[in-house]
Amino acid sequence: MAPPDRFVGIDVAEEWLDVAIRPDGDAWRTPNDADGIAALVARLTPLAPTLVVLEATGGFETVAALALGTAQLPVAVVNPRQVRDFARATGQLAKTDRLDAAVLAHFAQAIRPEPRPLPDAASRKLQALVARRRQLQGMLVAERHRRQVAEEAIRPSLDEHIAWLRARVADLDGELARALRASPLWRAEADLLRSVKGVGPVLAATLIADVPELGTLDRHRIAALVGVAPLARDSGKHRGKRHVWGGRGDVRAVLYMATLSAVRFNPAIRTFYDRLLARGKPFKVAMTACMRKILVTLNAMKRDGTLWDPHHATATS
Repeated sequence: MAPPDRFVGIDVAEEWLDVAIRPDGDAWRTPNDADGIAALVARLTPLAPTLVVLEATGGFETVAALALGTAQLPVAVVNPRQVRDFARATGQLAKTDRLDAAVLAHFAQAIRPEPRPLPDAASRKLQALVARRRQLQGMLVAERHRRQVAEEAIRPSLDEHIAWLRARVADLDGELARALRASPLWRAEADLLRSVKGVGPVLAATLIADVPELGTLDRHRIAALVGVAPLARDSGKHRGKRHVWGGRGDVRAVLYMATLSAVRFNPAIRTFYDRLLARGKPFKVAMTACMRKILVTLNAMKRDGTLWDPHHATATS
């Protein structure tokens, strides 16, 4: 007889892992350290759960997810926003670590997010480099804004920090380039993506690190995954404006910057952009459409293993 379906939710904190199993109702807490995670794996492995779900929690979930995946358990790391929305929809408004674990187990059973293969050491390094560059770039933007309104007395301090941040971003750009060159597969993928004018090394590295699904999904699903698919807001006779939301915001931010370059220097994207403006589309709508066009084009290129063809792209814009 086949074993019963079991769904495990794990609420992750810096020091603790709260675990709940559905439908068994078992729940316990274990330390979020090497011994606690080893005990967790030993306890879950004989149960052969159908799915184990953890929230993305600023990296605190990484070691546990890797240990569970290495033990051949099906693991999905999910967006906390989806789980919060699910909890509200099911009437679970109270919030404790134990309740959160139970909600995650319920989410696993009801929604059944697809387990994703866990990244290897090289992929985790690339993801860490991309994330750190994003953090430094955010600090750099914040310091530039502060300088605009700063008193003269503190501007030298701000200038010094801005120069330091620029140097660190440049260092990380070099590390990213070396990481991509070190892998023949990544090097070939980066070259393919960068054959699109406007796609630079940062977007290429971000897509390789943070969108491993690129080339495996259809155009609608890849656009929804990143968050550049307009979502309907209709009810009865009312037809609301379409908006994009959700998705992978960090990826979308890098894609936006690349699109700003593409609408200037990529003739196919520029033609598409100008046509949208001529039809009266607002700037943000036109930019989002161009972001989506670039993303689905890169998705198709990766899927087919073909370089950018500007003549075909111009004809189909």
